[in-house]
Amino acid sequence: MRILLWHVHGGWTDAFVRGRHDYVLPVDERRGPWGLGLAGRPWPHAVEVPFSDLRYEDIDLVLLQRTEDLVLAEALLGRVPGVDVPAVFVEHNTPKPYAATTRHPLADRDDLLIVHVTHFNQLMWDVGSTRSTVIEHGLPDPGLRYRGDLERMAVVVNEPVRRGRITGTDLLPHFTRAGRLDLFGMGVDAVPSALGVDPVLIRPCGELPTPQLHDALAHRRLYLHTTRWTSLGLSLIEAMLLGMPVVVLQSTDAARAVPPGAGFVSADLGELVSAARWLLEDPEQAAVVGRTARETALERYRLSRFLADWDALIGDEVGRPVGRGRAVAFDAAGFGSTEWKET
Repeated sequence: MRILLWHVHGGWTDAFVRGRHDYVLPVDERRGPWGLGLAGRPWPHAVEVPFSDLRYEDIDLVLLQRTEDLVLAEALLGRVPGVDVPAVFVEHNTPKPYAATTRHPLADRDDLLIVHVTHFNQLMWDVGSTRSTVIEHGLPDPGLRYRGDLERMAVVVNEPVRRGRITGTDLLPHFTRAGRLDLFGMGVDAVPSALGVDPVLIRPCGELPTPQLHDALAHRRLYLHTTRWTSLGLSLIEAMLLGMPVVVLQSTDAARAVPPGAGFVSADLGELVSAARWLLEDPEQAAVVGRTARETALERYRLSRFLADWDALIGDEVGRPVGRGRAVAFDAAGFGSTEWKET
């Protein structure tokens, strides 16, 4: 199949384009969020196609990840997603602003399918009569790399100051009672001053390319995941695949991702701090927990399962009669200036 999609979430896209299809990513001169293309990624089955040429491309399925993609896809293809060409919408995020009563912007449609990345997301979003399903994450195996020789906790988070309580940035100082933290990701340099914490205790380590990040994480004694209200972070799954023991806030899909023995999951901050202290002080037991975490992640989040699930869904949707559709209340003229930010 020939699939049109945008490079929105790099980690998820990196897994998705490892399938057996042909992947078309729009590109424009600005290479902003709407025309990013491959962004330098070496994806062998993916190609960049300029905006002006997309109208002439044979597309079997449109994969949407932002509501604005609906308008942009129609403008670029000259075809209506869900009406003239099959379309699915991948919902990466938890509902906002309200956990249980937020209505999805694509609720009550008969022209597309919403694909949630976690069962928790499907449970919480109100999609009305729109069809929905779940395809859980899948990642390539980075291999067992855990060494844990640095008695420090690792945290991976993007824009932790802007996102604040969403990513549990305010909780990080509590964990300095157990030991020192190393932060990786975009915008982490601002964290110590924003929290009023000594950078020796909470040390920014910047944004690293994935291979270097994996090596750096593997040296830390444990992985700490303080996210309150976003979808299950791929960095948590990656840490587990590396063989790291994990300490995780009991929120969203964490309890499903980290069963007993694979790490520590709790909504009690004191319990999590105690668990982190125990792992930091006992490297042998930390390694045992980490091996269980890796076994769990290999079983639940293996790339082959993820791609097989998507193959089955793509085949079903392409073979399904397209719906009549419903108008989308977005300004097609405004997509070029819209700034997308991870939530």
